[in-house]
Amino acid sequence: MFKKLMIIALCALVLIIAGSGLWVWQGMQTLDRPITLEEPLLFDVPSGSAFSQIARKLESEGLVADSLWLRLYGRLYPEQARIKAGEYEFSDGMTPKAMVEAMVAGDTKHWSIQFIEGWTFREMRAALAQSPRLSQETADWTDEEIMKSLGAEGEHPEGRFFPDTYLFVSSETDLDLIRRAYQKMSDVLAEEWAGREEGLPYDTPYEALIMASIVERETGAPHEREQVAGVFVRRLEKGMRLQTDPTVIYGMGDKYKGRIGSRDLRTYTPYNTYRINGLPPTPIALPGREAIHAALNPDDGEALYFVARGDGTHKFSRTLREHQKAVREFQLNRRDDYRSSPSSKEQADGGS
Repeated sequence: MFKKLMIIALCALVLIIAGSGLWVWQGMQTLDRPITLEEPLLFDVPSGSAFSQIARKLESEGLVADSLWLRLYGRLYPEQARIKAGEYEFSDGMTPKAMVEAMVAGDTKHWSIQFIEGWTFREMRAALAQSPRLSQETADWTDEEIMKSLGAEGEHPEGRFFPDTYLFVSSETDLDLIRRAYQKMSDVLAEEWAGREEGLPYDTPYEALIMASIVERETGAPHEREQVAGVFVRRLEKGMRLQTDPTVIYGMGDKYKGRIGSRDLRTYTPYNTYRINGLPPTPIALPGREAIHAALNPDDGEALYFVARGDGTHKFSRTLREHQKAVREFQLNRRDDYRSSPSSKEQADGGS
């Protein structure tokens, strides 16, 4: 009798173990089942969160059916449960295991912001302030306070930041991006300065940066950058004034309402290159790498003048007489379709 009871008990134990094993196996299989989401979901992992806490949070947000199996998975495979803090994006079709793998890898959601070539520092700051995903640290700071935080106390901010598309995560602030753009401009300028053409009329990389900002603002067609830079470099070398409208506009500040007149050209500001000799005191915009390269590797032609044709390109002239003729042709008798910048198609094709 006892022997029979032992056999029954043993069989029951085997069934219990087998049943439990099947139950656990089926539960663990749920971690490989894709989830259904109508749209991507952002999931935040606070700093210092334990794996079990995140497993329960995934359950509460409907991303796993039962956090028990995820917690068990973390116990069985602790090296695959070392999640990193941050904001993650989960999409339709992902499995719970894939979510965990993303969190272990630190594959956080990245947002982007773009600083455009030719923008002023004011426009760059406005773009930062309008970015809803970016923590605002410098909103109430002056430009001077920003430069001081960068270790550049006393430097003018204009032109010091590289225009580019920057990716950031939710834990970063506007100051982090400002710092990255400042460092990138320093790096790019140093690289381009090292490869500059011999005999240029710049004593420092900063002077080249000033010229690059003017080239950036004057050039609508990318293929003309070196030609525009060449004109300005030759004018500097000959002691001629640059006489470029974008510097006048920058010097006018808020007084500029879309047009400049003869009175504006006569009014003195430190940036009015119709009134001052040489370069203005600071850059007037954020120049891109191409404009910096052009300023340091200008075209070696003979043109000293240029005027907008009205299709986004310029007519370059060697003499004042040729220039005056071009002005009469392209400026005094403007076509109805006149424009100072290339069309989007022409920009994609590299100008025309």
